[in-house]
Amino acid sequence: MQSQSLIRAVVDAAALRHNLRQARRVAPGSRVMAVIKANAYGHGIVPAAKALAEADGFAVARFGEGLALRAAGLTNRILLLEGVFSADQLAAAAQARFELMVHSFEQLELLEALTGDAQVIAWIKVDSGMNRLGFRLDEFGAAYERLRRNVHVHAEPTLVTHLASGDDRRNPQTRRQLDAFASATSGLAGARSIANSAGVLAWPTSRADWVRPGLMLYGVSPFPSGTGAELGLRPAMTLRTEVIAVKDVKAGETVGYGGSWTASRDTRMAVVAAGYGDGYPRGSSSGTPVLISGRRVPLIGRVSMDMITVDVTDLPVVAVGDPVVLWGSEIPVEEVAAHAGAIAWDLLCGVSQRVPLEIG
Repeated sequence: MQSQSLIRAVVDAAALRHNLRQARRVAPGSRVMAVIKANAYGHGIVPAAKALAEADGFAVARFGEGLALRAAGLTNRILLLEGVFSADQLAAAAQARFELMVHSFEQLELLEALTGDAQVIAWIKVDSGMNRLGFRLDEFGAAYERLRRNVHVHAEPTLVTHLASGDDRRNPQTRRQLDAFASATSGLAGARSIANSAGVLAWPTSRADWVRPGLMLYGVSPFPSGTGAELGLRPAMTLRTEVIAVKDVKAGETVGYGGSWTASRDTRMAVVAAGYGDGYPRGSSSGTPVLISGRRVPLIGRVSMDMITVDVTDLPVVAVGDPVVLWGSEIPVEEVAAHAGAIAWDLLCGVSQRVPLEIG
């Protein structure tokens, strides 16, 4: 049945596969753990996983995300990036064949208390300078040895860290983190994993045995400027909607809540079915580009819960039902995010549940 919603997020499965191939092309010596947490950055965790089935594994943040993939019949390797936090969760994770990130002594103790013949594949995280999850540098060696000796851990654990500033090619923190990780893991057995999307694209020495691309898989640049297309990626999501009204506004009149935009000329205005209730960023400023019938026009006034208004004075004809693109290949999500004072991650992950996802 066709959705009755005017606004919809259309996800291009071929673009997802293309971006995975780009990750492999840039890091040909690495296996790819595709990061599909947060509902695959808003793209739909199950359909995205099916589109990315040729990845070497999937990384999710939460236990429930992994269960959703198993419930959908996916048998791929699944890594829980945050690990588990109770004995019951550990037992269920082992049964579901989830691989576990171990980043704390509490998680080590859970594994050491495991009974029976259960086996898990473990990844162990060192905090090389981000100061979020992971064993501190002076703790890592002891934690690694405890994990390696655990009879329930299958094979050698994979050694992991996460880059805090990989999106800034000039920031010396990344080099310090790479050096710290190399020193902490020197002489230890096990595969290595460092690179996120920014690492894959900008830091060749971070492309170890495993890479963990996230944002780049969805065709979006992980850097503060530029677009995914400029990096050879293809945007996977297009947020589409329609015009629901066309009105005339006289010079000097204001538009929207607070009257924040004043017409400097007689203006033809289109009202579009999209708002912050759909995940369109409320902070979008007047001038944010919107595509109507293939032509760019500027947003005017504040974003409402269900509607935005755009200036279509310079378009020859605009009518109710005309197609609108809020972001996609012709309106990069990075550009919309910049106008909203946000980042692309916010926009993609913020698409509301009331917006239907269409996978093509």
